[in-house]
Amino acid sequence: MLEDAKKMGPDRTRKGSQEPAAPDRSRFQALREEISRLLPEAMLRDSYRVREKLAQILSSSLPRRNPAKATDLLLRLKQQLEESAEEKRARHRKKPRLSYPNELPITRYRQEIIRAIKENRVIIVSGETGCGKSTQLPKMCLEAGRGLAGKIACTQPRRIAAMTIAMRIAEELDQPLGKTVGYKIRFQDRTSPEAYIKILTDGMLLAETQGDRLLTEYDTIIIDEAHERSLNIDFLIGLCRRLLEKRPELKMIITSATLEVEKFLKAFDNPPLFKVSGRLYPVEVMYFEPESLPKKKEEPDYVDLAVQAVDFIKKEKQTGDILVFMPTEQDILETCHRLQGKHYPDSVILPLFARMPAHQQKQIYHIKQGKIVVATNVAETSLTIPGIRYVIDTGLARISQYQSSSGIHSLPILPISKASAEQRKGRCGRVSSGLCLRLYSEEDYRSRPDHTPPEIQRSNLAEVILRMLDLELGHPLKFPFLDPPPARAVADGYRTLLELGAIEKSESGYELTGLGRKMARLPLDPRLSRMLLEAANRDCLEEVSIIAAALSIQDPRLRPLERAADADRVQSIFQHPESDFLTFYNLWQALQNTIQGQASSPNLKKFARDYFLSYNRLREWLFVHEQISEILEEQKIRAKTGMPKVSDSELYSAIHRSILSGFISHLAAHKEKNLYEVARGQEAMLWPGSALFKKPPSWVLAAELVRTNRLYLRTVARINPAWAEELAPHLCQYSYLDPYWDKGQGEVRAKERVTIFNLIIISNRDVPFGNQDPARAHEIFVEEALIKHQLESEFPFLEYNQQIISQIKLLEEKLRQRNILVPEQHLFDFYSGRLHGVYNLKGLEQRIRNAGSDDFLRLKEENLYLFRPAKELLEGYPDSVRILGHTYQLKYRF
Repeated sequence: MLEDAKKMGPDRTRKGSQEPAAPDRSRFQALREEISRLLPEAMLRDSYRVREKLAQILSSSLPRRNPAKATDLLLRLKQQLEESAEEKRARHRKKPRLSYPNELPITRYRQEIIRAIKENRVIIVSGETGCGKSTQLPKMCLEAGRGLAGKIACTQPRRIAAMTIAMRIAEELDQPLGKTVGYKIRFQDRTSPEAYIKILTDGMLLAETQGDRLLTEYDTIIIDEAHERSLNIDFLIGLCRRLLEKRPELKMIITSATLEVEKFLKAFDNPPLFKVSGRLYPVEVMYFEPESLPKKKEEPDYVDLAVQAVDFIKKEKQTGDILVFMPTEQDILETCHRLQGKHYPDSVILPLFARMPAHQQKQIYHIKQGKIVVATNVAETSLTIPGIRYVIDTGLARISQYQSSSGIHSLPILPISKASAEQRKGRCGRVSSGLCLRLYSEEDYRSRPDHTPPEIQRSNLAEVILRMLDLELGHPLKFPFLDPPPARAVADGYRTLLELGAIEKSESGYELTGLGRKMARLPLDPRLSRMLLEAANRDCLEEVSIIAAALSIQDPRLRPLERAADADRVQSIFQHPESDFLTFYNLWQALQNTIQGQASSPNLKKFARDYFLSYNRLREWLFVHEQISEILEEQKIRAKTGMPKVSDSELYSAIHRSILSGFISHLAAHKEKNLYEVARGQEAMLWPGSALFKKPPSWVLAAELVRTNRLYLRTVARINPAWAEELAPHLCQYSYLDPYWDKGQGEVRAKERVTIFNLIIISNRDVPFGNQDPARAHEIFVEEALIKHQLESEFPFLEYNQQIISQIKLLEEKLRQRNILVPEQHLFDFYSGRLHGVYNLKGLEQRIRNAGSDDFLRLKEENLYLFRPAKELLEGYPDSVRILGHTYQLKYRF
C-alpha cells in the first residue's frame, strides 16, 4: 500500500521541508509517517487533498517558525485521513450484491472482463447495441474491486440515457435510485455521497473538472458510446489520457457500438479489446422507397412515409412492436398524432426523445401490450427498447455541421451514415427475426458515407476553442485529440473569436473576455451567441432569435425552374426592400398567423404549397427556434423589460446592429452596379435573389459569402457602417489627416478616418487631435496659437511679448534690413521648452495656474536681437519730425 501511495503523484512531502526543533521533531516525524501510511487507505478525494496540503506545509517555513502549529496541522490531516479510511472500509462492507441478466450477451464475457479490469488500466469494449455494456460494465467494475476509493463514473451522450441506465442498474441491484446508483444531468443530481456508481452526461463530467481538475471523486471512468465522437467525448478522451499520466490508480473503460476502434486502440497503446455481439436473430432489410408511393407534387414528407410504412407492417406482417426513427421532437409528436388517428387494435403509441419526463420514458419498458415507439436517434445506440421486431428508418437525423459560407455551426436534418443505418437496423432481431424498412432507396444507402465524421471535423473551430478556454483545457494543437484539427483551422477559429470580442490576447496566449464567458455558456455557434446577447441588450431578442433560427437552416423558399415567376410573385409579399433578414421575419409572422402556434397544423402544408416553401424546412425552422428559446430561458437571457416602445427605424437599427455584431467581418462597401468590396480586399456581387439586387445601397451586411463561379453576398441588409465602430472598436484602425488649430474651440483638431478590414467606414470626422499625436499637436499649437497669436482669450504674456517683438520689427523697417529680430524658430523653442506637452488652451491655462504667474512665458528683449543697432545709427531714424512748426509722426516700411 505504501508503494501505491508513492505512485499517486510526485512525492513533494520531503522537498524543501523544514524540520521542527526538538522536542517536537520526533512527534512531527511520527505524524508524517502515519499520514504516509494512511494515504493509500483513504478515499481518493481526501488522499489527494491531504497530499497537497502536506506538501504546502513542508515547503513552508512554518515547521521551523512555529513547530507546535505545524504539528497541530499534521494531526488534523491525520484525523481526516482516519475518517476517510473508515468511510472506505464501510463502502467495502456495504457493497451491494451483484447479479447479471443471463439473456444479455455481455454476461458471457463477465469473468474475462473483470480479470482485464484488474490487470489493466484501460480496456475497450466494442459491443453491438443491446448487448448490455452500458448497464453491466459498471457492475463488473464494482465486482473487480473498483468503486471503493472513489465512485465509478459512466458517461452518456444524452440526458435520457443517463437517467434510464441509472434507473435500470438500480432496479437490477434492488436499490432505490440515488443511493447505490445515481445520475447527474444538467440542473439535476440524483446521487448520494455514498453511491458507488454515477451515470452522468459527458458534459457534466467535463463541468466537474472546473472544481476538481484530477476528478478524484472517481477511481474508474467509463466513456460509453465513444463511437459517437462528439466534441464532449473527444474532450473527455483527451482529458483522460492526461489523467492517466497523473493518476496511476485511475482505470478507464471505453465502449463503442461499432467495430471502428482503431483510433481508440492507438490512443491508449493497444489495451485489451472485447468484441460483444448483440443481435440474436436475422434481420431482413426492405427499401420502402418514395417512388413506390402515390406521386405528389410537393416534396416527399417522411412523416407521411413513416405512417404508410406502419400501415404496411400492420396489414402485411405478423404482430410485433415497431420502432420508428424520426429526426426531431416535432416530427415525433406529429407522427404519434397521426398514428393515434389510425386506432390500431392492441397498440400503444409512445414518443421517445431526450427531453421527455422520466415517468413517460418508463412506460416504454413496462407496457406489456403491443407498442409503436417513435424516437429520435436517442434510440439508435443510447437506449435499448425491449421487444422490437420492426424498425422504420427515415434515414435522417440532426447532425451538427459547419457552414463555411456563413461561418455558422448548425444542426440541420441530414442523411445518416451507413454505420448509423446499421445501428438502427440492429434495434430489431433480438426477440425474433426482424424487419428493417428504410424509407429511402438502396442506391441512396450505398451512396452514403461509411461513418459520420467526428464532430470536431464538422465543427466551427471557434466554438471548439471557446469551449476549451471555458473548460481550461489548453491550446487545441497541444490537446491530445484523437483527430487533431488542422493548424490553419485553429488559427481561423481564434481570429473569429477575436473578431467577436470573445477573447483577448494575454501573456500566456488568449483568455476569455466577460462577453466570451457568457457566449461559452450558450451551446450555440459563437456568431449566433454574440447576436443574441447583443439583441438582449437592445430589446429585440424575439426578432433576432427568429432570424438566428432562419440562419441555422437552409432557406425555406423554393424556386422551381418551371414556375420561377410564380414563386417570385407570391413570395414578394414577404419581401422587405432593405433587408433579407426582415424578409425571413415577415415570412415567420405569416407562418405563425397560419398555424396559430401549432407546428403540426394541417394548414402548414397548404401554406408551404401556396407560397412555394419547403414544408420540411419550415418545420425545422420552428424546431430550431424552439431550441434557441429554451437555451435562452435556461440561461435567463431575456429582453430588457420596461423599455419605451421604439419606432420602426429604431427597431431596424437594433435588429441589424445585433446581427452585425455576429457577422462583423461580412461588411461590404458598394463599388459599382451590384459589385461590393468586402473584408480584406475581396470583391463580391449581390445574390440575384436578394430584395436589394435592383437598388444596391452604399453599405450592406451579408450572412453568407458564397463562392460559385464568383463570390456572392447572400442574405443581405442595408446598414450604417458606423455601427461597426460601436460594436467592434477593438478591430478598428484610426488615421488622422489635415490637423489644424481651431481658434474657436481652443484646440488642435483633425479629420479622422476609421477603417475595419481595410474598409473605410468613417471619413473626415472632425475630432480633437491632441491625444492621437501629442507631439505634432504641440507643434501646431505653438506655431499657430502662440507665435501667430491665434487665441480668442487675452493672455498678458502674449501682449507683453508681442509688444517687444513689434518694437524690434519696427527697427528692421527703419533700418531696411531683416537681420535684427531672431528667427521664428527661436520663439518656437522658447515656448515649446516651457510648455512641453501642452497642445490646447485648457493645457496652457493649467500650466500658468501651476506656475503661479505667466512670468516664465515672458520674453526678455535682449534675447530677441541677432544684433543690436548702435544708438548713433538709430538717431538717424526718428519717430517724428518737426516741419514749419508742425510735428509729423513717421512710419517706416521696408
